[in-house]
Amino acid sequence: MVKKSNTMIILTHVLGWIAGFLGPLIIYLTSENAEVKKHAKEVLNWQFSMIVYMSAAAILMFTIILIPLSVITFVALFILNIVFPIIAIVKASEGKVWKYPLSIPFFKI
Repeated sequence: MVKKSNTMIILTHVLGWIAGFLGPLIIYLTSENAEVKKHAKEVLNWQFSMIVYMSAAAILMFTIILIPLSVITFVALFILNIVFPIIAIVKASEGKVWKYPLSIPFFKI
């Protein structure tokens, strides 16, 4: 049986996967549970990091020579944005906080 807080934690990671930073931000602002807020911060750090990384890859598109690097970066980020949330969802279902690799710490955990 999954506890209600675990359900919210898992939902936070799923919403980060589906809705970007908006879903976890809403959960962070409305939740009173410290554990849920901790997971929401992790997801927000990852989603904001993805915005930074995608922006950098988009800037690379403006240079003719770096277009192949930009395409490779977009593909890698797309794959990471699928794999990392799945790992985080599995860890959250086990009751653990998983720090997304490569995430920039915008929010202190």
